[in-house]
Amino acid sequence: METALKRELELHRARVNRGRLALVLAALGLAAVAMWAVTAGSTAIPLPDILAVLQARLFDPGNPGNTDAYSSVVNTIIWDIRLPRVLMAGLTGAALAVAGSAYQGMFRNPLADPYLTGVSQGAALGAVCGFLLPVAFPATLVPVLAFLGAIISVGAVYSIARTGKTLPVTTLILGGVAIGAFLASITSYLIIISGDRVHGIVFWLLGTFALADWWRVGIMTPYILAGATVLMLTARPLNVMQLDEEQAEQLGINVERTKIIILVAATLATAAAVCFCGAIGFVGIIIPHAVRMICGPDYRLLMPMSLLGGAAFLILADTAARTIMAPAEIPVGIITAIIGAPFFLYLLNQKKKAVF
Repeated sequence: METALKRELELHRARVNRGRLALVLAALGLAAVAMWAVTAGSTAIPLPDILAVLQARLFDPGNPGNTDAYSSVVNTIIWDIRLPRVLMAGLTGAALAVAGSAYQGMFRNPLADPYLTGVSQGAALGAVCGFLLPVAFPATLVPVLAFLGAIISVGAVYSIARTGKTLPVTTLILGGVAIGAFLASITSYLIIISGDRVHGIVFWLLGTFALADWWRVGIMTPYILAGATVLMLTARPLNVMQLDEEQAEQLGINVERTKIIILVAATLATAAAVCFCGAIGFVGIIIPHAVRMICGPDYRLLMPMSLLGGAAFLILADTAARTIMAPAEIPVGIITAIIGAPFFLYLLNQKKKAVF
């Protein structure tokens, strides 16, 4: 008995150490991907130049003369264009992936994603309304309306799905599908009557980081960090909920409260991400499932690994989107769909085999 307990403790310590090592390696990999993405583009910039600009901007901002060795054009490309774009792509990928992992745990379904409750359709409708309003500064209005649209649509889904003090998963999914279809039909009508603005609307809907800047990064960061932090705090309840909701209740987990926390936090993080860059599909499906295949089903490791993996994946996808046809640009949603659709079909096939 004592020997078995000691062996179990040793195995637990080994798993914890492997998990910590995996997180460190994933964080280093994300940093390497981000730095490479800043160097890549229609104008290739050597890594030493990037490090010099970062050193000057971050550690010696009061002395602009210390970047005289590099042209003002290079400084502008690095600091004002590529860095905020890479950060925005990383934040968006992290938000979608960690929200996807939480949704998959809540629904106990690897095909669930952050857009299941109407976030994407609500954000799209709000953004299209922003594009069509006759205002002088639509660039600042579009993300605000997209965020509000996402929050309102999920609020409507929640109010429809809630039954008394419970939140049935099946009703939540069906409510999300119904509200999403309704909002998508309105969005399609508005696109049809949008006239010469249709190109910008469609490009936004397909997903793009072309408008990334420090203002947008500063606005979205606190919402995504808050949502992701809350989601990762639900890792232990999600682990227990994988058994059965009734068993989880018996083990002291407030299942309904956990569902509401996940719904609110995932909506906050996802809405903050999509309101600036449009609906980018498949990140919330493929990254958590790929991490699960590598690291196992423990949400204490799965969620932070999904966050890091989602950030790296979307940075790579956006780099491909802006370099494959440079100086032209492909919507990043097309890149993620090309990669994600076959993976989704694979998951669907695996789930079908498991059922039959």
